[in-house]
Amino acid sequence: MTFMDRFKMQTPKQEGSQVMAIFVAAFAAFGGILYGYDTGTISGILTMDYVRETFPDTPGTFTAGESSLITSILSVGTFAGALSAPLASDTLGRRLGLMIACVIFSVGVLLQTITTGKDLLIAGRVIAGFGVGNISSIVPLYQSEAAPKWIRGAIVCGYQWAITIGLLLAAIVNNATQHRNDTGSYRIPIAVQFAWALILFFGMLVLPETPRFWVKSGKIDKATKSLSTLRGLPEDHEIVLEELSEIQASYEMEMSMGSSSVMELFTKENRQLKRMLTGAGVQALQQLTGVNFIFYYGTAFFKSAGIENSFTVNIITNVVNVVCSVPGMVGVELLGRRTLLLAGSVGMSVSQLIVAVVGSTIDSEVSNKCLIAFSCIFIGCFAATWGPVPWVIVGEIFPLRVRGKAVALCAAVNWLFNFAIAYATPFLVDSGPGNANLGSKVFFIWCGCNTLSFFFVFFLVYETKNMSLEEIDAMYDNCSSAIKSIHYVPEHHSFKDTDYESEEKKMGDIEHNEIVV
Repeated sequence: MTFMDRFKMQTPKQEGSQVMAIFVAAFAAFGGILYGYDTGTISGILTMDYVRETFPDTPGTFTAGESSLITSILSVGTFAGALSAPLASDTLGRRLGLMIACVIFSVGVLLQTITTGKDLLIAGRVIAGFGVGNISSIVPLYQSEAAPKWIRGAIVCGYQWAITIGLLLAAIVNNATQHRNDTGSYRIPIAVQFAWALILFFGMLVLPETPRFWVKSGKIDKATKSLSTLRGLPEDHEIVLEELSEIQASYEMEMSMGSSSVMELFTKENRQLKRMLTGAGVQALQQLTGVNFIFYYGTAFFKSAGIENSFTVNIITNVVNVVCSVPGMVGVELLGRRTLLLAGSVGMSVSQLIVAVVGSTIDSEVSNKCLIAFSCIFIGCFAATWGPVPWVIVGEIFPLRVRGKAVALCAAVNWLFNFAIAYATPFLVDSGPGNANLGSKVFFIWCGCNTLSFFFVFFLVYETKNMSLEEIDAMYDNCSSAIKSIHYVPEHHSFKDTDYESEEKKMGDIEHNEIVV
């Protein structure tokens, strides 16, 4: 049996058309290009000759403090943006929330484009970061609520794939403008971001709101219309009404426990604490893999390691990132969330350990080739596992009444750790007074973090593949541990969908007919 045959067995044909739902959820992933491009472009800009001569206080070089501030300040804005995302997504809707985020992001891009010094560049990155933080919180939420359950994981993984494409595009544009001896060297890569914001804005202008948001808002007629559009079926079709009824019933049961609040996410009484620890944990550990060390400082790091054509190496690592994201999109539905994360932790730990050992003990051309090779293996493992899956998990595990707030908090944790790593890394890696001068030894730290992530997943991350969001909610109430979740079967599937039920029904009909006769 081939790989795709197994995938088809787990994705049975659905009544109605799934094309619209898949397109809607997949288009939202375009926000990932905006996110990835903005993240990746700064690495190359800070190494451009024109920028290094113009922006630093001491022309010719950025100090560790300057480079860490310019790079990490984006995460200050994204942290605030992620936390504030529910103000729009829970009141105006997921769709309008994304449109507002695009406008805010564009203002930040404008400031960065017109600047001729680092002060306005920093201000622009904070404002753009606020928009990116909104987008990073709302996109997985929108996708999870719009996509059919049989392909929801792959669709949300598409968001991470779009991030990798954005990173690659940033590396290519940076490489094309690096030798310009004018403001175009940095203005062109920055201004390209207007295109990503405009595409996402006008796309969301015509796409539907999610049915779960309309149910949450008490607008059942609009929820019915949205679900009808996403499923490609008439509004009065049995499938549409049944799914809408399930969403309504689940939400009403949630609301019977009381109104939602942020504090509820941290209380054992409402059974949200475990989910919050899981969601926040996988987001924090995603940053602690060390991948953003490569994408924020990769160009400068490879250059300092004696590798010529560091811009080209940066493009190579980004190509690996894009290509290896595709197996993750298939594997998340076929193998499951837990399996991918566990395998990814092992692969990243081993490759980083080799980079750390070789890089700190061997100083030669062989060492540089080994550094590039195993950095690519590490990125490949990340792209197929820890890149996309944490976003899938946080979009799935929370009940509807707190989902917007919970996803926003988890995204904020991601950006908080992103800021800490982006700010601290130059001081850890660079030489000079006050710096740790770890160089390649910094990979020992990432290796330890990935070892920790293996045990975190093993004991805390539930398996959620092939379940509706409402079934996942029930699993957390009925399944006591993450280890047992791999054998959990939703109640109505364990009986209703089996041949055993059909046989029972036939026997019941026979007995009934005999009694009538």
